Amino acid sequence: MTRQLKAWQKIFERQLPNSPSHEQTPETSQLESQPLKSKTFAMNSLSVCTSPYLLQHAENPVEWYPWGEEAFERARREQKPIFLSIGYSTCHWCHVMAHESFENPEIAGLMNEHFINVKVDREERPDVDRLYMAYVQSLTGSGGWPMSVWLTPELKPFYGGTYFPPDNRHGRAGFPSVLLQLDQLWRENREKIEQEATRSLAALQASIATEASASASETASSLGKAAEYFQRTYDEEWGGFGSSPKFPRPSVLFFLLRQARSRPAAGNPALLSTVIGTLDRMAAGGIHDHLGGGFHRYSVDRQWHVPHFEKMLYDQAQLAIAYLEAWQVTGENRHEEIVCDILGYVSREMTSPEGGFYSAEDADSLIAHGSAERAEGAFFIWTKEEIEAAMEPAAAALFCEHFGVTAGGNVDPSSDPHGELVGKNVLMATHPVEEIALSRGIPEEAVQGSLKTSREKLFEIRAKRPRPHLDDKILCAWNGLMISAFARAGAALGEPTYLGASERAAGFVRNQLTDPASGELRRSWRKGRVLEKGFAEDYAFLIQGLLDLYEATFSIAWLQWAVELQTIMDRLFWDEASGGYFSSAEGDPYLLLRMKEEYDGAEPSANSIAALNLLRLSRVLGEGQTAEKSERAVLADKAERIFALSARTLEGMPAAVPQLLVAISHSLSTGRQIVVAGTRGAPDTEALIDAARRGFHPDQVILLADGSEGQAWLSERVPALADMQPIRGK
Repeated sequence: MTRQLKAWQKIFERQLPNSPSHEQTPETSQLESQPLKSKTFAMNSLSVCTSPYLLQHAENPVEWYPWGEEAFERARREQKPIFLSIGYSTCHWCHVMAHESFENPEIAGLMNEHFINVKVDREERPDVDRLYMAYVQSLTGSGGWPMSVWLTPELKPFYGGTYFPPDNRHGRAGFPSVLLQLDQLWRENREKIEQEATRSLAALQASIATEASASASETASSLGKAAEYFQRTYDEEWGGFGSSPKFPRPSVLFFLLRQARSRPAAGNPALLSTVIGTLDRMAAGGIHDHLGGGFHRYSVDRQWHVPHFEKMLYDQAQLAIAYLEAWQVTGENRHEEIVCDILGYVSREMTSPEGGFYSAEDADSLIAHGSAERAEGAFFIWTKEEIEAAMEPAAAALFCEHFGVTAGGNVDPSSDPHGELVGKNVLMATHPVEEIALSRGIPEEAVQGSLKTSREKLFEIRAKRPRPHLDDKILCAWNGLMISAFARAGAALGEPTYLGASERAAGFVRNQLTDPASGELRRSWRKGRVLEKGFAEDYAFLIQGLLDLYEATFSIAWLQWAVELQTIMDRLFWDEASGGYFSSAEGDPYLLLRMKEEYDGAEPSANSIAALNLLRLSRVLGEGQTAEKSERAVLADKAERIFALSARTLEGMPAAVPQLLVAISHSLSTGRQIVVAGTRGAPDTEALIDAARRGFHPDQVILLADGSEGQAWLSERVPALADMQPIRGK
């Protein structure tokens, strides 16, 4: 951030102190049937949108517009600044600000009088979110949602923050005060604001300009640095990294598992125990839904006990793979059970009739049918009395002991600042089955059986409660992640229903989220309506899913589609000058800067996933020739340029890009290519495939030579495949 931007921030600091960032925490709304409102108002321009988040605000007294020319033309015509509010439908603090401010007629009046108000669903427009989040982070040092940004009519940001309270409190300016002060500054110092907004944008552009430079040795050294960092910050007692709040961040676990496999033997036990300890603690914690399966977004405490209760599709996909890889390493049944637990939840609750996967489930829900009151976690939490009423006394006592249930509730007040969980219990496996069996003198199998029956009873009771809001839009990128999870689990566990779910979802994306003329991807689908062109992450995540689906089914169509999409992704997003992929394609007149996502957070970055995709494709499509070099070399060179683009981060903060480190680890391995020649479904062929899949081998690729057109297509790229065939029919 430049000196001018820092100086500009100081202009506002005294009058407009900003609130701290609020991470992703969901609150429910019952969407269109029960919108977030205290009074009924005329519909604003959001009523024609398909985004669940925008529809939640369609009856606000605020004159909201969706992102687009209608709003921007009015801002230019009336010469008013734009207030941009960005969030998503399962964001708790987004809904808090909506209840407190956007549903308040007086505050809405200030907004309507002085600003042109624009709402953006960050999940539909990650490019807009990424640009203005970078600005807010550079201005305030933090970010989160809801994100609040004020723009000139030319869309240049001049002030921003996250959540603002409805009145002045705790030394911070309330939202109305911010609105009035910014209006005054706009009227009295507009020229100054516009000058500084231009400088701010230039500073942001300079900050994202990177100079590609990384040698192979520098790239390799980043692996050790990151592994040491994660070992140093590992919580030995509770798993995970650092203190609270704790986020799963599966890409860290992917990286550490690969390091445990590849580093010298002395380092393996510690790295492996870091991964397994984290996964086991999460599985035991309240972040895990012990009744319905799947995982909540994150834990507010160090112990993984009290979550913010929303469930995101991208978490389910990545965590299913993390537990699958742990099972491949350890062979422990408990890890396989969690894989099935997650995929069972997604199949039951997050899969559309058409086969695509929904985006998220909210955290808050109505306390009871007919009630107007909502509370976070209401669907998931229990009193001891409710549990005791649901089952026999002996079973209830055993259940309460295992899950730490108490009469007064098991939630520490420090984890419940709003008092919504007083007297309630968040289920957490505090006493292991072995310990209970030993103390009670009964077989472990009997304890397991009793707990299973009790969970089923409570699940049935819970199903009758008001459900949290379901964000039913289907995002291409997140479906790509889930396609990977079902495909890999189906192949490793030999479960055909998982493979079927993966293929159905891939078919849905092909039929509903792909332009039939150009082959380009679309971002989202909801109730038959498709919105927005696809972004780099849509291509990267889907290509990864298709590569996994090919190796799971050996259907050549999935591999061919992956190759086609990679070509389109290169055309739309590749930066030939500096390397790496822009997040968005050229040509959007309202996007002031094209960003390149690098950080691997809750979701991996498009560049990190793309780097690994390129390397995997290079090992499949080996010898086909372009004008100057082999297809393998072209693909591998692109991956190396992504590594070079991230040189500064890899040198100074490699822990920020664990998924990229996975790709680097892949690039440094010799890898192996296994070709099975035989007919799919034949016992001897299946036996060889199963043997090849056994264990944890992240750097291998398996191909099938079955004499089909698929083998002929592969042989054009790998000539050695042409003559591969069964030996004496086997």
